[in-house]
Amino acid sequence: MTTYPTSAPVPRVRDIRLDFFRGVAMFIILFAHTPGNYFTNWIPARWGFSDATEMFVFCSGMASAIAFGATFDRAGILLGSARVAYRIWQIYWAHIGLFFATTAAMVFFTELEVTTRNYWGDLNLWMLFVQSEHWENPNILLSLMTLHWVPNLFDILPMYMVVLAMMPLFYGLARVHFGLVALLSVILWFLAQRNFTEHFGLPYLNFTAEPWVGADGWQRRWFLNPFGWQLAFFTGFAFMRGWLPKPPVAWWLIALAGFIVLANIPLSNIGVREFDLDWARTWRAQNAQWFSKSDLGLLRFVQFLSLAYLAWVIAGDKGNRIRAGASWIGRMWSPVLAIVLKVGQQSLAVFVVSILVGRSNAVLMDVIGRDTWTVVAVNLFGMFLLVLTAYGAGWFKTQPWKVRV
Repeated sequence: MTTYPTSAPVPRVRDIRLDFFRGVAMFIILFAHTPGNYFTNWIPARWGFSDATEMFVFCSGMASAIAFGATFDRAGILLGSARVAYRIWQIYWAHIGLFFATTAAMVFFTELEVTTRNYWGDLNLWMLFVQSEHWENPNILLSLMTLHWVPNLFDILPMYMVVLAMMPLFYGLARVHFGLVALLSVILWFLAQRNFTEHFGLPYLNFTAEPWVGADGWQRRWFLNPFGWQLAFFTGFAFMRGWLPKPPVAWWLIALAGFIVLANIPLSNIGVREFDLDWARTWRAQNAQWFSKSDLGLLRFVQFLSLAYLAWVIAGDKGNRIRAGASWIGRMWSPVLAIVLKVGQQSLAVFVVSILVGRSNAVLMDVIGRDTWTVVAVNLFGMFLLVLTAYGAGWFKTQPWKVRV
């Protein structure tokens, strides 16, 4: 009998780009949410209009396409929607737990009198402790639990929940035609741009953040408007689902993206702060809506897509160039990469902890000072806590207490 040689199966190479960039975003978010941290003077957000929030939301859209797309395909819209609802339920309690944990910590530090500052007051949480007869809705805790009250520091998870809730609708439209998805996403984004809606006399889509304040004309709205930010989420979702084709790796597209990123620098925080460009400062004051973080202004989104395209090209297919960094940086790159990937894989747990750690690190620096090496040490300590959280969450998810047969 004649036998023929068979080739060994080719091992599947995991695409690490999503986990890598989510991990990087988590560390940047930690720096950005630590008040008085000079690291924030040089994070990527200071060089352009977009920041780590776009990275987080865009990557979350891609991750959701992986996590929920197969469920919709296999089990249908009803069960797919049920799985999305379960995820929203998890995020809701993460949001509530984060709020009370952070509030309790800030009250503790204030009453401990480690400094003269009122830390819960700095978070604008006065309404929790001060009753006013002028408030139309004094039931503060009910407002918190129903997401009618969304304090600024605690706004990203509510926004994420609303965007997730849109997923079944978008998926159902995609089964008819992707053009309907794109049309709805653009319409919602347009109605979330406050200056545009006021100019055309259209309703402004956003939720009230402080329902007790009074007249609608001066009520504060959600800082991160989910109807604007859904555009970043579903763009990532569409790329991962294949609704949008991968952009080509072409010199002209690289040049265009590079030009947009570089052209942003004079108009960025760095341009105004370091180069002292008066014309840039004037332009920013007159055109704030175009790069509004609250509503995901158009220039923010365009700059982010350009930056994301360059990062995608540099990372290489399935992140091969990221892996190859070991040959450029040295042996230390492999363990560093493994840590960043782990943080990216456990982004929800890490994000929740990062908010509490960021505020606590600020208190720590208020006490021990903010000289260069102290700030470096405190930031490294915060990063260590995030890494510890990621590995801890990963360990619990393996359910090691179960008996292996």
